[in-house]
Amino acid sequence: MSDPVVDKILKHPKYLELRKQRNGFGWLLTVLMMVVYYGYIALIAFNKPFLAQPIGDGVTTLGIPIGMGVIVFTIVITGIYVRRANSTYDDLTRDILKDVAK
Repeated sequence: MSDPVVDKILKHPKYLELRKQRNGFGWLLTVLMMVVYYGYIALIAFNKPFLAQPIGDGVTTLGIPIGMGVIVFTIVITGIYVRRANSTYDDLTRDILKDVAK
């Protein structure tokens, strides 16, 4: 009980290309995010004095801007993924659907 349209899509060369590109890029961004996030957590766990250094004469420590950097990094890589998804991946998807609909 398989759908012939689904079978066509699964065997389409552009679908295989789409899967390869999307999975590879997704894993790259995942690894980058894990390095940044767990790196920050490791700093908290193993080098508190470094993060506790005050910035200037105020009460803000070095850990605050680094933590904000983790948040900004997350937003940036999400934007990068969305941009690629809206261009490259959507174009490939349209091509696949157009070819399969014939």
